[in-house]
Amino acid sequence: MTGPLIPMGVIPEAWNNVIALLLGMGFGFSLEASGFSSSRKIMGTFFGYDFVVLRVFFTAALTSMTGIIYFDYMGWMDASMLYINPYYVTSAIIGGVIMGLGFALGGFCPGTSFCGIAIGKIDAMLFTTGLFLGVFLFSELYPLFEGIYKSNNLGGAKIYDLIGMRETVFAFLLIVAAVGMFYGAAFVEKKVKNVEY
Repeated sequence: MTGPLIPMGVIPEAWNNVIALLLGMGFGFSLEASGFSSSRKIMGTFFGYDFVVLRVFFTAALTSMTGIIYFDYMGWMDASMLYINPYYVTSAIIGGVIMGLGFALGGFCPGTSFCGIAIGKIDAMLFTTGLFLGVFLFSELYPLFEGIYKSNNLGGAKIYDLIGMRETVFAFLLIVAAVGMFYGAAFVEKKVKNVEY
């Protein structure tokens, strides 16, 4: 068993921030290379003319999921040592709605807005200013929202446990669903691009 690398002491904990910085730079490069610094590219998902956001992020999630399951199965890492954020149902739903509205109205998510800033996009700068104002406002008003924020805590819940399904079966079904979504997205893109305005 050789991983996770830092929790198991394979890599000293002092490297934690260095590795996080390098991964963040790689992630930012990937976002920019995929065209995510453009709000038009991102808005394409909502208008149906460009589903690259769905393809890139779903592919990344599926690759990570498959890699973790395979590495755990082969004994190369202990997946039970991976930290899973607590799942607060109410705040996840409310936060998802707010995030989705912000995404649809602004054309950026927090990560892609920083990509836009890195190449000098003014709309990304305005979006990120609003993002920081929202974070500041939430932190100042947190005592009012704390009850809602911490309600319905399911701990480090996993979807397949919540629905009573084996991890590998869930992973397989998710991959099948993703392939179906990719074909569906390609069909919608083709139809939308053929529409004359």
